[in-house]
Amino acid sequence: MADNTTAQNSTADLNLAFLGTGSMNGAIMRGIIASGHAPERITATVRTPSKAVALADETGVNAIATEDDENANLTAVAEADVVFLGVKPVGILDLCREIAGALKPAAAVVSVAAGITVAAMEAALRDGQPVVRSMPNTPLTVGLGAVGVAAGTSIDESTLDSVVKLYEGAGVVKVVAEDQIEAVTAVSGSGPAYIFYMAEAMAAAGEKLGLDAGTARELAAATVAGAGRMLAEPGADAAQLRRNVTSPKGTTAAALDSFAASGLEEMVLKAETACVERSRELTRDLSS
Repeated sequence: MADNTTAQNSTADLNLAFLGTGSMNGAIMRGIIASGHAPERITATVRTPSKAVALADETGVNAIATEDDENANLTAVAEADVVFLGVKPVGILDLCREIAGALKPAAAVVSVAAGITVAAMEAALRDGQPVVRSMPNTPLTVGLGAVGVAAGTSIDESTLDSVVKLYEGAGVVKVVAEDQIEAVTAVSGSGPAYIFYMAEAMAAAGEKLGLDAGTARELAAATVAGAGRMLAEPGADAAQLRRNVTSPKGTTAAALDSFAASGLEEMVLKAETACVERSRELTRDLSS
């Protein structure tokens, strides 16, 4: 993860807008705040007045309810230097068209939605509006996120760098070509769910082997969290960490041999391929 102080110093003066503050956009916003960005420089839109009050109380941001104010999104972006679009994919292009006239010409528009291409966003905004397509994940909220970003055709290096640094305050960021975004989705965008599923399976197996449910869940959760933290250390290598806890012909080796015999690597490849194919289907459906 990048040094938070560096990220904060280079982006501290930016005004940010979050349009639609659900789980993903909310995770990004909370991660950026946790890295040191002043909440007073953030405006977020939510649907209902009660959610606006709750969000403002929790985070200190300026929260506006779209049910109260039909111009809430326009108000939110008027002074924004970076705008994060967090509505459902089917609504992204309509939102781009809604805010196009209110954006500052140099404001970067960042999509966190699967399936919406850079070209589609650029066509829905004014000519020359900087655009970034991103694929973040929810561990941003705990400072251990992973994000892939792809630049639009009109964004300059300095503006892209600002977007990257905002994300770096709460995770690892990789700039990739747009045709690699689906692979990012498969590895890290959807990846936390794979790990949570593994934790569920470990706990369920523990129960079947005689542990009570609470103990099994706590042990599985702590194991997954601890292993992840070890992987986050500088220079960590998953294969070496695995070897470090695997004695020849020991208990761990027996479990890993069972995984290999069951075709774990092939299962993961098949799952991530399914993720990529679904992402491409969404792109085709949303572009038609």
